[in-house]
Parts: sequence; C-alpha cells; structure tokens
Amino acid sequence: MNGLIVIIVAAVALIIGYIAYGRWMARTWGIDRNALTPAVRMEDGKDFTPSSRFSVFAHQFSSICGAGPVTGTIVAMMFGWLPVLLWVIVGGVFFGAVHDFGALYASVKNNGKSLGLLIEKYIGRTGRRLFLLFIWLFCCIVIAAFTSMVAGTFKMTIGEAGTIDVAKSYAAGAAGTISILFTFVAVAFGWASRRFKLAGARQLALAIVLIALMFALGMAFPLYLSLNGWIAVVMVYLVFASAVPIQVLKQPRDYLTTIMMVAMIACAVVGIFVMGVNGRATMTAPMVVSSQTLSALAAKGNYLFPLLFVSVACGALSGFHSLVSSGTSSKQIAREPDMLSVGFGAMVLESFVGVLAVVVAGIMFGDMNTSGTGALNVGGAASTPFQIFAAGVARGMGTVGIDATFSTVFMTMNVSALALTSLDAVARVARTSFQEFFLKTGDAASSETGRTGAMGVVTNTWFATILTLIVGCALTFGGYLNIWPLFGASNQLLGGMTMITLAVFCKATGRKGFMLYVPVAFLLACTFTSLAMSAWGCVVALAAGPTLEVLSTKGLQLVFAVLLMVLGIIVTYNCLKEFFTTKAGSLPDEDPEWSELGHRHVAEAEAPAEGGQETLASAEAARTGA
Repeated sequence: MNGLIVIIVAAVALIIGYIAYGRWMARTWGIDRNALTPAVRMEDGKDFTPSSRFSVFAHQFSSICGAGPVTGTIVAMMFGWLPVLLWVIVGGVFFGAVHDFGALYASVKNNGKSLGLLIEKYIGRTGRRLFLLFIWLFCCIVIAAFTSMVAGTFKMTIGEAGTIDVAKSYAAGAAGTISILFTFVAVAFGWASRRFKLAGARQLALAIVLIALMFALGMAFPLYLSLNGWIAVVMVYLVFASAVPIQVLKQPRDYLTTIMMVAMIACAVVGIFVMGVNGRATMTAPMVVSSQTLSALAAKGNYLFPLLFVSVACGALSGFHSLVSSGTSSKQIAREPDMLSVGFGAMVLESFVGVLAVVVAGIMFGDMNTSGTGALNVGGAASTPFQIFAAGVARGMGTVGIDATFSTVFMTMNVSALALTSLDAVARVARTSFQEFFLKTGDAASSETGRTGAMGVVTNTWFATILTLIVGCALTFGGYLNIWPLFGASNQLLGGMTMITLAVFCKATGRKGFMLYVPVAFLLACTFTSLAMSAWGCVVALAAGPTLEVLSTKGLQLVFAVLLMVLGIIVTYNCLKEFFTTKAGSLPDEDPEWSELGHRHVAEAEAPAEGGQETLASAEAARTGA
C-alpha cells in the first residue's frame, strides 16, 4: 500500500468527522454566539485571559500533542497497521474529540471550573479528592514513561571496543544539546517578549532565529551521556519546570515548540508526498498480522483486546487532554463558537499526527523492527518509537534535498520536544494535584501563606514537586515498554471517568448525552481489563523471582495498578450512581461570575453597542483579535 494514499484517505475522513460530527455536537449541546465567556467576564490578567481563536488553539494543540500519538501508534503496530489506523480515525473523532470538546464545553458553561471542581459539583466532594489522588498516580506514570523515552532517544551508543560510537551517537547527542539549550533560550525568549512587548511577526521572527542558533550550537557541540545520565538531566529540568511560574518557562517553551511541531508535520507530509509520487512510500509493515503471530503475541500476554486500544492512547483518546481543556484553555476562550476548533479541532489534528506515525513506521518497517519489542533488524538505525519516526521523516526530507545529518538531528529534537512539552505540563499538574488533595475547596495551590506544620510541608511547592519526581524516577527504570500499557490504561480510564462526568453534566443541565454512553462503556471495559492484566503480569514476575530489580520495577508497578483500579472503581461507582439518580434538567448552567477587570472591559466594549453599531460580544471579539 502506498503511504501517500493512506495519508489522503485518513485526512479526508478526519476533516469530514470534524465538519459533520463536530458541528452536529456543537449544535446539539448549544453554542451561544452572544454569550460572554468566563475569560471575558472573569478576566484577571493571569489565568482568565480572552485570546484569539488561533492563540487558544495553539496552546491546546501544543499542550496535548505530546509523545503519545507517535509512541502509542508505533508500539501498537505489533498487530498490523490497519487496526491501528482504523482506531486512530474512529477513536479520534468519536471518542477523543468528543472527550476534549466536552471537557472544554462543560468548563466554559461553569465559569471555567477545572475537571476536579466539576466532579465536586456534579459528583461530590469525596469524588473530587479521590479523583485528585488518581490524577497524581497517573501523572507519575506519565513522567516515568516519557522520561524513559526521551532518555532512550538521547543516550549514547557504545561500540564493540567499549567506547562511544560517535557516528551512531551524533544525532542523539546533538539533539540532547539542543534540548538543554531550549530551556535557557525559552526563559530568555519569554523575558524578551514581555520586556519589549513583542507580538505577531516580530515575535515569530525572533523565535525562528533563536531556534536556528540552537540547532547550529547543538550540531557543533553534541553532548554524549548514558541512559541514566539523561534521566538525571530530565529530572532536574522537571524540578524547575514544575515549580517556577508558568510564564517564565512553560509559555515561551510552548511557543517555540509549536513552531517546530508545525515544521515537523509539514516536513512529514511533504516527504511522504514526494516519496509516494516516486513510488518509494510503500508500507512494508503487515496490514494485519497473521493468526500465528497473534497467537505468539497472546502467549506473551499481548492480546489484541485491550492492548491495541490502550497502547494507541493519545492518538485516539487521552484523559490528560481533559485537564488541559478544563484547566487552561477554557479560561482563554473569548467566544463560544471557538470551542469547536479548539476542543474538537486540536484533537483531530493530533489524530492526523498519529496517522503520520503509522505511515512513517509502515514505510520504515523494512529497515526497523516496529513490532513493539524495541529490537532492531540487521542494518537498522533506531529502536525507540521516537527514533523510528525521526529516521523515517528524515528520509522523506532527504528526497527534497535536505541534508541527511541535519534532517536526523532536526527530527530527533522534534519528537523529543513532543515528550518534553508533555512532561513539563504533566509534572505541573501532578504537583498541583498533590497539593490540592490536602487543601479545602477554593484554596489555591500556588498560595502557601499561613500554612504551618504538616499542612505547610505537604502543600509546599518544592516538597510536592520533588516527591512526585522521586516516584516517577523510580518507575522510569522499568523501561517505557513495561510502563506504556499501564500508562495507556490509566490514561483512558481517566478519559472514561471524564466522560461519565460529562454524561452527568448533560443530564443535570437537560442536554442530550447519548453520544457519550458507548465510549464510556467501551473505555471502562477496556481499561479495567488492561489494568487487571498488568497487575497479574506483575504478580507472575514477582512469583518467578523476587529479586531487588524485580521488586523495584514490577513491585512498584503492581502497587500502582492496584491503586488505580481501586480508585477507578470507587470514582466510577460514584459517577454512575449520580448519573442514575440525577433528575434531568435539575441543575442549570452556573450564574455568571465577574471580576473587576472583566466588568471594566465589558463596559468599554458595551459603549458602541448602545449606539446600535455592534453587539457586546462582537465588540469583545474585536478587542481580543478573535
């Protein structure tokens, strides 16, 4: 099969899904073009800030499009590329996009409440606290999985003589240097943008120049470290990324990363197009593996159900996205119609990245083993899913005359930036969830004034950060292939719990929620099955030989799997009980809340409307540049 044909068919299917199903959902739930969103009414210059549709879309997409759509799809290709492709398209439109849009929509209709507060409102206070504990455990797993992949991508290769193989280690070392520079450059870029009020073309030009300089320095001074060395570097980075103010590092880094991600997608599409036209884009990976291969995989515990669906994870559905939709994006939406492109559209675009990963890995299969074992065929140049994707797109870039060395470094850095973008967001969510678990409703995790004794310790930003990273680091040494099914199951279980909450929201507010029922039932069955299988696998490993290494990896994974199942069952039970007992239409949308700044800006926007020239909402949209 020509990979170009697959790309075209998948793109058309995703576009139709967005236009037809996405717009139908928006009409069914109701979009008020004249409504004042929480970002407008509650504007505070910090969290609530009305922004243009493109700005919020860029934030949403850069935050959710991490390592998942690349890693999950390639790992799942052990079952063949067609099942993965179908799940990415169907799951992306009918599961993931519905999930992301729903979390954003419910938050906007409830004064920008985060998912934890939505659960407290519709499910109860106990549900909120258990949910926060679940989030913290889940984020520790994400930190472990993505740190393992980044470190595995950057690590040096040791030759037969016991010394560094520079030829094989160069791309990884150069990309590693660029990643370290990225942190410091992002801080400087953010400071310069604020200090000189850079925006638009000037800000974009500065960003491109800085990225070019980083690549030049990285390629001139590659850094060669072992796997454990890179794990240590990533952990030190996460300490500061989690604890420092978001505008210092996270926001400018997201801006720079978004530019690179757009360039990466464009390079992948152009490369596959040129290779497809020239007849060099044949997908050599099996479309569907044979029954003998399925039996061999099953003998090792790799069953098509549920492993395919939890492995693909972010490419089709990610519970983590609900934390972004309700936590930050909902506080920036300036107009309700923007929710469709931000919530639904960003997920559809992420699914397209998953499609690109499937096609690239399918083309590269003749050179690399993408069966999920991490092993290489003779002559192969990569092992991790990141390296497979990077090498594949770099090959496509070579067809249009781009230097092979530069292409490899560029793509290695890009795919690692995907994981690092997710890592700093997840580390921050984990830290705040740990703090908020001990706080009363309404208390801000960022405010530590007046807290003493044990409460002062457990809610301290640095304590919560370091404890979280210690647990994540301990899980890291199990390797991403061992952790990924646990991550995928917990991630989709989070998505299932989010959808149950959305179902309660729809019923309580008198909206139709039937489109959520099938995804909820499927996700719960899939994730609980996967978690039970992971727990049993850990038990078998421990029974076979409880060595220190097994205890520190499988033992810790077993504890996490059991805790996630218990918490998931309790939260799911409370959600379902609330769903069946809630009276339809019993809870209308929240009364609008206002801030002083919001009042002032709305009054300014209202003045021309009194003359009959424009509505208040359109004036506000004009003010924000929407």
